[in-house]
Amino acid sequence: MIAVDTQVLVYAHRRDSPWYEPAKECVRKLAEGIEPWAIPWSCIHEFYAIVTHPKIYTPPSTREQASDQLDAWLASPSLVLLGEAVTHWDTLRELLKVGKVTGPVVHDARIAAVCVEHRVSELWTADRDFSRFKDLATKNPLV
Repeated sequence: MIAVDTQVLVYAHRRDSPWYEPAKECVRKLAEGIEPWAIPWSCIHEFYAIVTHPKIYTPPSTREQASDQLDAWLASPSLVLLGEAVTHWDTLRELLKVGKVTGPVVHDARIAAVCVEHRVSELWTADRDFSRFKDLATKNPLV
């Protein structure tokens, strides 16, 4: 199962992104396909926070635009939403240790741990920080 990280979702939503078209096409193919694909819940939260933030985008997406976009993705019958499993702390602790994670990269480790727990085959991301998590295969679908 392929999971999609926040950056790819943001690019697929923001028409002013230079990556808008390829990101939109990648997410569209997943959403319209029959194979299961996934979004971690924390990426949904982060997507909404980023696209509606006035210090990141001028103008930012409205609350309605961000919600409508999420509703469209959540309507995909093949979408699986990923959350923390019972073993989350054990998985996260190991990724923090092996990846030598501190500071804001902890959020990436959380996403990686959720993907590992749910046996995600590949995380689609434009964030190179995920390369430190050897238990999770990553791909930048935009290049």
